[in-house]
Amino acid sequence: MAEPRGERPGQSGQGAARRTAPAKAGPSASRWRSLGPAVPGLLFLAIVFLLPVFGVFLRGVTDPVFGLQNYAELLGSGTFYDILGNTFLVAILVTIFSILLGFPVAWLITIAPGRIAKLVLAVVLLSMWTSLLARTYAWLVLLQNSGIINKMLVGSGLIDQPIALVNNLTGIVIGMTYIMIPFIVLPLQTSMAAIDKTVLQAASVCGARAPVVFTRVFLPLVTPGLTAGGTMVFVMSLGYYVTPALLGSTKNMMLAEYIVQQVLNYLEWGIGGAAAVILLVITLAIYLPVLGFQRNTAST
Repeated sequence: MAEPRGERPGQSGQGAARRTAPAKAGPSASRWRSLGPAVPGLLFLAIVFLLPVFGVFLRGVTDPVFGLQNYAELLGSGTFYDILGNTFLVAILVTIFSILLGFPVAWLITIAPGRIAKLVLAVVLLSMWTSLLARTYAWLVLLQNSGIINKMLVGSGLIDQPIALVNNLTGIVIGMTYIMIPFIVLPLQTSMAAIDKTVLQAASVCGARAPVVFTRVFLPLVTPGLTAGGTMVFVMSLGYYVTPALLGSTKNMMLAEYIVQQVLNYLEWGIGGAAAVILLVITLAIYLPVLGFQRNTAST
């Protein structure tokens, strides 16, 4: 029997396969398909996080009537600016003290022998696993005038009378710094553990003194962890409520406490929603540039 003209044996099947094969997907289609497994997580985030935020935004512009009167009232109030300034002051102080205290703890975990490092890490993690309310009440007992800290200071002769360590800015900063230290220790320790120790030894062999090795070699290498931890502590401190409410006073009110007061005490849902949106916008305005800095640092 004569074969089809123009085709060799075996080529007819290949040609049909080529004709029936689906066209290759482009890069964009491949990218969208790779996002398929993330759809449940994205839906969860949208329902749990975005919808409540949208509801808060609606409250700010619809309660009691539609408009921007709540934002105008807040931004025209000197008290609101005082509360906003106090919020940033506390967040900055807590971030600074958390870094100063958390840095040596992270370094100790990195260089200590195995058992000691695990013990110190367990102490840090244990403080995170303990109830936030219990830790705050513990500091309330320790810092009061008849607490053990004032008794030790008076007994040692450093002071004659108990000093006010609670219901003021000092109490807020002490309590929040203690709570935030684990959030700076963990990312810092991760960055420190990733450093090749021979790099530090090489700098010393080349004649660099310890301060130079620290500032020119060690500190730049831990900058990603330092930035991540510091940003986390600062942003979390902006919206903290429990510890400032228990260890502070009305003179040191922070924005989260002001929002709760407006909603629960005065039923001013519109003012509370507008204040929450302002806090969110400020937080994003701070966080997004830091996120860009972290990406640039990681790419270099």
